[in-house]
Amino acid sequence: MPQKTIAVIGTGVIGNGWIARFLANGHQVTAFDPAPGAQEKTEAFLHAVWPTLATYGMAEDASMEHLSFAKTLEEAVQHVDLVQENVPEREDVKTEVLSQVDATAPATAVIASSTSGYKPSVLQKDCTLHPERVIVAHPFNPVYLIPLVELAKGEKTDPSMVEKARGIYDGLNMKPLVMSGEIDGHIGDRLMEAIWRESLHIVNDGAATTEEVDKAIVYGPGLRWALMGPFLTLHLAGGNQGMAHMLEQFGPALKLPWTRLVAPELTEELSQKVIKGTEDQSGERTVQEMEHRRDRFLIKLMQLLEEEGFWPSERLVRHDS
Repeated sequence: MPQKTIAVIGTGVIGNGWIARFLANGHQVTAFDPAPGAQEKTEAFLHAVWPTLATYGMAEDASMEHLSFAKTLEEAVQHVDLVQENVPEREDVKTEVLSQVDATAPATAVIASSTSGYKPSVLQKDCTLHPERVIVAHPFNPVYLIPLVELAKGEKTDPSMVEKARGIYDGLNMKPLVMSGEIDGHIGDRLMEAIWRESLHIVNDGAATTEEVDKAIVYGPGLRWALMGPFLTLHLAGGNQGMAHMLEQFGPALKLPWTRLVAPELTEELSQKVIKGTEDQSGERTVQEMEHRRDRFLIKLMQLLEEEGFWPSERLVRHDS
């Protein structure tokens, strides 16, 4: 993809992850964050993850030198192709920032929010100049490695801007997933939230520790979900008749009280169970050490997924026909 100029507004964990991915793909990045020491933190983060990015694969012209920090938001979003917003997850903060971006950024620029929860129609409500270019582009941590980005359009969004965004993210070696509609929490976070709530109930009830819950995912459904997701996994559970037989046989189980989707009260006792449990799991390993381990694993796993050629829009080729 030809070099783009991209503005990143907000340089926390997600914003810095975007900066790393943009730079690794050879683009120019202008960042803005009014927090004290933001630039120094971003530069330290980039130096820490750059070897990982080199292992994963970079564009020939990738360089940390392509990053600059602007003194104002208005300066950051001038002459850009894409604005990636990553400010705190508060509706009033996001709508105000996006309104400022809308008033300043070029009319042709895509304005994308990394929001994990808000619908694009909510985020674009105060954008009076060009709300049609405001979308949700929700990534997953670590943004510099995880390829999925959920794209959602709002009531005022021009579909052509979604397609433009899809092309940009696709050129970043990502897997842009354009949602059919818009919903609070989008797709991935809603699914993760459901599992998280059930996990808290299981730990709160004393049925399992945090380590046991994690093992139940890692060595069980997590292995299958990495390739097929929940629907195709259950399709195979139906044998030769697939999902039709699975629903017929196991459909009645949906009425059983196996799950408690309403979250338990986060009491001090439950909080300490979760905190101590994860600390025990971590052992002597620091968060940074576990991040490096996670990243090494993700690179290997994504290479395996590429070998298998899986992506929902693709069709598996049958070799027995």
